[in-house]
This record gives sequence, structure tokens and C-alpha cells, in this order.
Amino acid sequence: MAMFLSTVTNRGATPGLVKTMAFTQQRLRMISENVANIHTPGYKAKKLDVKGFQKALGRAFSEQRKDFSRPFVVENGNEIRTDEQGFLKVTPSDRPVENILFHDGTNLSIERQMADLAETGMTHEMAATLLRGNFDRLKKAIRGNA
Repeated sequence: MAMFLSTVTNRGATPGLVKTMAFTQQRLRMISENVANIHTPGYKAKKLDVKGFQKALGRAFSEQRKDFSRPFVVENGNEIRTDEQGFLKVTPSDRPVENILFHDGTNLSIERQMADLAETGMTHEMAATLLRGNFDRLKKAIRGNA
């Protein structure tokens, strides 16, 4: 039974939604760290490449469609990787977020951080809602009242 459930939950959109939630959780943590250090002189804001993650997610779906027995692995260079247990590991870069450098040596714009916070929060909520729907459908199928 466990093998069957593993097969069902590791196909389709479910693994991508799980990875998306892991990515957005880490991005929310990074944004909160950036905001907490807004008045720290010389602090350089950290950044995660959202478009890079989306491309890597697309590649992972493409690879899984070719071979369903293949684990769902998201790879994107230095910032994102999947560890041996299948968990998404994220390492924010400290590349310049914008070409702005303020008088105290920071490159942090609170407006940019708040926009990133809103975007990331909505993405996280959407992934959670879709994942909840997937598990609700699976639960109904198991109970036999689909």
C-alpha cells in the first residue's frame, strides 16, 4: 500500500507543488532576513532567482514525463538543488538585487522587498491550495466516494 501511495503522490503536479512550497518558504525566510537588516550598515540583500527556479521546475517535469520511474529532481546551479532525500535545498545569493547603493552601503529597497513578499506569499498560498485539492481528491478516491 505504501508503494502505491508513493507512486501516486510522486507523479503529476504534486511533487512540483511540494517543491514550489519549499522554495517559497525559503524565499519568505530570506525576505524576512533582508527586512530585518534594513538598518544594518553595509548589509547586502540576498536574492533567489525565481525565473531560474521556474525553468528548473519545468525541466524536472519534462524529465519525469520521459521516465515516470525517475525521481522528481529540481536542479538550478548554485542557488537550488535537490538533496539525497529529495528535499529542495536553497542557498540565496548575495548578488546585487538592484543597481542601487545607498549612502550607508546597503542595496536594500523596502519597496522591492514588500513587492517580493506579496508575490511570494501569493505563490505559496496558491501552491498550498492546489496541493490540498490534490490530497482531498486522493482521500476521496481511497474512501471510495469520488
